[in-house]
Amino acid sequence: MNEAQGTPDTTTALVTGANKGLGYETARRLGALGWRVFLGARDEERGQEAAERLTAGGADVRFVPLDVTSDDSVAAAVRAVRDSTDRLDVLVNNAGITGEKVGPMDRLIKPEETLPQHLIPVFRVNVFGPVRVTQAFLPLLRAADDPRVVMVSSGAGSLTVATDPKRPESAVAHLMYPVSKAALNMLTVQYANGIPDVRFNLADPGFTATDLNHHQGTQTVTEGTDAIVEFATTSPGPTRQYRDRNGDVPW
Repeated sequence: MNEAQGTPDTTTALVTGANKGLGYETARRLGALGWRVFLGARDEERGQEAAERLTAGGADVRFVPLDVTSDDSVAAAVRAVRDSTDRLDVLVNNAGITGEKVGPMDRLIKPEETLPQHLIPVFRVNVFGPVRVTQAFLPLLRAADDPRVVMVSSGAGSLTVATDPKRPESAVAHLMYPVSKAALNMLTVQYANGIPDVRFNLADPGFTATDLNHHQGTQTVTEGTDAIVEFATTSPGPTRQYRDRNGDVPW
């Protein structure tokens, strides 16, 4: 391994959607452990600035342009990562969007207003994106001793939570974000069933203050990344699990 690739025992991770919020905090925390972190982001200016902030703090963080909706962008990201390492220990599929909002109050589109074209962009990022990125990086993941993929989901994707009258999620009526996360949950289970040499788990950040909820969340981004970091750093560890910072999340 050459100098650019680091030492053989350097743990490597790629985090998508990492120029801000949960992705950025995940990259920061993994970088603080001495890992080599590839910070993926669609916006090149913001992604580069985010990586430079973390690098200034002493972390080994490298920006990788990455649009999870683009085959060409993902293929270029694979080449960029391969130029620096011969394996990828951890992939964190974090990039996500909530879906279209309308009106002066920026409200979510109601179910009766929702059309197929409203779902397509959300699924393109939240479901098809993780498939595209995971498939492209599988060879690098399989080159690692204990490869693991962390899918960033949500309690909103839990059928049990969504139908529990004691939970605030049961009052949500939105056909885009919760449905996409429910799909991601099943997608992850099927990956775990079909690819036993790679560990696949789902992390629910909980109600965390990020741009997705206009920073109305009650948890900090550090608290929101607890489950992500736990799955990323536990080696050896479980597969086909769905957890938040407090423990298992019901399916």
